[in-house]
Amino acid sequence: MSFELPQLPYSHEALEPHIDKKTMEIHHGKHHAGYTNNLNNSIKGTELEGLSIEEILSSLDMDNMAVRNNGGGFFNHSLFWNIMSPNGGGSPDGNLMSAINDSFGDFESFKTSFSKAAATRFGSGWAWLCVLPGGKLEVCSSANQDNPLMKGVGCGGYPILGLDVWEHAYYLNYQNRRPDYIAGFFNVIDWEAVSKKFAEKS
Repeated sequence: MSFELPQLPYSHEALEPHIDKKTMEIHHGKHHAGYTNNLNNSIKGTELEGLSIEEILSSLDMDNMAVRNNGGGFFNHSLFWNIMSPNGGGSPDGNLMSAINDSFGDFESFKTSFSKAAATRFGSGWAWLCVLPGGKLEVCSSANQDNPLMKGVGCGGYPILGLDVWEHAYYLNYQNRRPDYIAGFFNVIDWEAVSKKFAEKS
């Protein structure tokens, strides 16, 4: 069974002004679609065909660059769209907020840590909030389309929040102002969706 490009849970313009319509059209309809098609082509007829994307990435031969890049791109973007919402922003509550306070001290310290991970990732990559067994949270970043499910990328746990810092994710609207893009992202985070993932994986 091949992977399919997931539909956006909102319209292309729904996240404006923080993420613009044109970027969303290209990012989802071209970039994510490309990763999806290339992933399917790279696993067709192999022992990876029929596995879930989590199974593929967690046991991946990291020298298999076609699956590493396109499988990572497929998973990362599938998470990215679904932890944003036009009604997002603010801060989480409940168990996730308690875990953030326990892991980082307070929400502002988490924001600082996450924003630094995103801003200092050289070149292309992602910033992550991951949950470790037992509910401890960790912020990290990875290069290109790598993610914490893969072995040896320097991140642990399961990613419940991710920010794409490839230039294609923000350049039309923000040009080289990555910190402004990162700040805008916090206005569209769907904390309810992140909290649900935290509950599932902690």
